[in-house]
Order: sequence, then C-alpha cells, then structure tokens
Amino acid sequence: MTRTRLTPLLLAAFAAVYLIWGSTYLAIRLAIDTIPPLLMAGVRFLVAGAILFPIAYWSGDRQGDRLTPAHWRAALVVGALLLTGSNGVITFAEQHVASGVVALLVATTPMWMAAFAHFGGRQRVSRLGVAGVVAGLVGVGLMLRPGSLGAVPPLWIAFTLLSPLCWAAGSVYAQGAPMPRRPLLVTATQMLCGGALLCLVAAAAGEWGQLHLSAITLTSLAGFAYLVVAGSLVGYTAYMYVLGRVSPRAASSYAYVNPLVAVLLGWAFLGENVATTTLVAGALIVVAVVVLLAGDRRPAPSPAKAGCAAGGEPELA
Repeated sequence: MTRTRLTPLLLAAFAAVYLIWGSTYLAIRLAIDTIPPLLMAGVRFLVAGAILFPIAYWSGDRQGDRLTPAHWRAALVVGALLLTGSNGVITFAEQHVASGVVALLVATTPMWMAAFAHFGGRQRVSRLGVAGVVAGLVGVGLMLRPGSLGAVPPLWIAFTLLSPLCWAAGSVYAQGAPMPRRPLLVTATQMLCGGALLCLVAAAAGEWGQLHLSAITLTSLAGFAYLVVAGSLVGYTAYMYVLGRVSPRAASSYAYVNPLVAVLLGWAFLGENVATTTLVAGALIVVAVVVLLAGDRRPAPSPAKAGCAAGGEPELA
C-alpha cells in the first residue's frame, strides 16, 4: 500500500474541483432558466469537447499514444455515465429541486463509490467506512421523508439520487478502462461522447422544439458560458487528472466541499431556504464522506494499469 504524493499540480486540481464544481449548481440553475435543460447540458459538453479535442490531439506523444476503437468505447461508457447520466440528471432535477439540496444529494457519491469498489473486489470497506455509509444513508433518509423539504416531492429527491449512482459507477469503471495516456485527450473524448448522447436524449424528449433563441436571457448565457469554460474545460479536466492519481474515494472528496459552496451560493443569489432538516441531513452526509475518506489508501498500480484512468503515470511515493 502506498500514499499518494501531493504535488502542487495535484493540489491545484483538487482546489479547482472543490470550488468550481460547487459553483456549477448555481450556474446550471441560471442557464436552464431560459434554455431546455438536457439540450443545454449536451451543447455545453459538445462545445467544451470540440474546443479541447484538437488541442489535446495535436499535443503530446501522438505517435505513441494513438486513439483506438477501445479508447472510444471506454469514452462512450464513461461519458454516458458521468455526463449523460449523472450531469443530465442534475441539470434536469434542478428544475424542481433547490440547487443546494441537489448538491447535498450528490455528496453521497463516495458512499456509492465505496460500495461499488467493495463489491467489485477493488477496495474493501472498513468498519469505519461502514459507519460512514450508515450515517450518509440516514441523511438521505431524512431528505426522502415526505414534507422534509417543503413542497419538493420525494420522487424528485429519489430521481436526483440517480446522479451520484451514475457518477460513482463511471468513476470506478474509469479506473481500469483502456484510455489514452494524455489526460486532456481522455477528457475531450468523454465530453464529445457524453455531449452527443445528451443531445440525442434531448431530441427524444422534444427539447429541440422548445428552444427559442430570442427568449434566452444574458443571465442564462452567462451561466452557460461559465459551465463550458470553468465547469467543463477546467473542472472536468482537473477531476480526471485527480482520478488518475488517487483512489476513487479520495478523488470524490470534493463531495463534502461542493455542497457547502452550493448551499451558500443558492442562499445568496437565488434566495433558497435552508431548512433545519436540510442542515441536519447535510451534516450527516458530510460527516459520512469525511469518515469514508479517513485514512484512505490504495495499492500501487501494476505496470500494465499504471497509465489507465485519465492517463499518465501516477506519482506515488
């Protein structure tokens, strides 16, 4: 077992994921005010992927790191889970659930990561970890109680929980999936695949017919632009970099910072109420995540898999 060396670049990537992704919940809410949600999310990732792909493709070791059909298949699976599934659910749910509450529910991601890694034989959950999972489930249970979040139906809370489930499954899968060694290329291919799938889902939902360009406000455009540049290009790239160098549970540590940022911004800019039940449930979820991540370790990767998961050789002491 080895401990990951915290380099300045890794610390900067963690900071970007912690702070930027916490603010994207507000940006999503602003963007979907006048743009259909699934279509907005799909175009967001397609634009970000189209910007990033040529930069990523023409830089680095193009000869020794060629894109293969296996790479595109892995990008399609990860993009479907992380972007189409997880982000698509978040974006759609924010029409009915407060952005801060959505962030608190997404904070359960490490619980599902731990469960998938445990039952998949990748990393066993300790007794302390089990206690963390139980605390997190109690917090989720509080939110699912009828009337605990005001007029929000429990069904929408349950629907929102699909997001962390998809994200956890995609992150665990990405750890062993065949991917290029260049992190930017990994990110770009996943954005293109996930964005394209989201646009197809939006078409099936009839959202293209609901798009009225003249009705889109400057506030929604600003939210969309922030999501493309900060949320996708910077935040997602930083996450894939982190995921390739630490365990899935350590990578998901953003989950106990993002809700705090999201709740504060939702209260300050959207006037979202923070009920006592929400605070108690959120505190339980945050405590659960902290407990899960306490003393996190992972075995050193074998030479055959050292370059997987966001590419590059993990820097291990």
